Amino acid sequence: MDTILAAEPEIRLTAFLSVLAAMALWELAAPRRRRDIPRVIRWSNNLALVVIDTAILRLSFPILAVGLAVMGEERGWGLFNTIGAPYWLAVVLSMLLLDLAIYLQHVMFHAVPTLWRLHRMHHADLEFDATTGLRFHPIEILISMAIKLSLVAALGPPAVAVLLFEIILNATALFNHANINLPRPVDRWLRWIVVTPDMHRVHHSVDPRETNSNYGFNLPWWDRLMGTYVAQPAKGHEGMTIGIEQFRTTRDLWVDKMLIQPLRGPASGHALDAPALSPTEQEQSLDSQTHSSTVSDTSKRNT
Repeated sequence: MDTILAAEPEIRLTAFLSVLAAMALWELAAPRRRRDIPRVIRWSNNLALVVIDTAILRLSFPILAVGLAVMGEERGWGLFNTIGAPYWLAVVLSMLLLDLAIYLQHVMFHAVPTLWRLHRMHHADLEFDATTGLRFHPIEILISMAIKLSLVAALGPPAVAVLLFEIILNATALFNHANINLPRPVDRWLRWIVVTPDMHRVHHSVDPRETNSNYGFNLPWWDRLMGTYVAQPAKGHEGMTIGIEQFRTTRDLWVDKMLIQPLRGPASGHALDAPALSPTEQEQSLDSQTHSSTVSDTSKRNT
């Protein structure tokens, strides 16, 4: 185990590059949606952002999640190290709780307007493929790491659980953002176990009511339990529009424009920003209000 933990950077990099290459080949062999923007524009800028994020993260934090978990085990910090839970149970519960925290954090980044300004850069990609899962603003990455370190310090999870969670989360983020065409019966079965591309693609719809759903990155259960699950996009996977309304040009896909997106325009489209009703929905709402008013007046007269 010490050898595995010592080789953490090499293990994570190997797993990342292997899954990224596999998803890229799968996207070429069996794409789900037609690609309209040259891959070189999106991939070069999305991958450049990964380099920037990694450099800033390493410079900002002297220790990351796995290292803090090792330190916690050595010094007896955190819940699981204090209560002396069985190792296997601590591993399983730690991975479940870390995944739940990622779900709740994702909801928070959609609900708080200031945080949504950061997170919407992830949604502003005009197409949906594996590199979309790597496209996060550096400040969001720093906030996410601060939250993760706080959770690791409080829980005291086994270091191997944190390492496994990090590897699995990175792999599933690449998988569920991939533009791959899973057979429909496979997707229906698989989305009970892991977030599938069709399930997560709904989250990248331009429709705010679909944007603010399907928050899970790894395990799909939290969306079903919390009532944020949407099975399919209203316009279908081929007909839906990817992205957000504010940034629709190819120039917005360049890394310099991505980095300043939090400063541009209003923070509309977040989870607490009620989406505009369609004319049909407005008419239905007006009919409902009129009916309620009539019932109320009749009740008062009878009284």
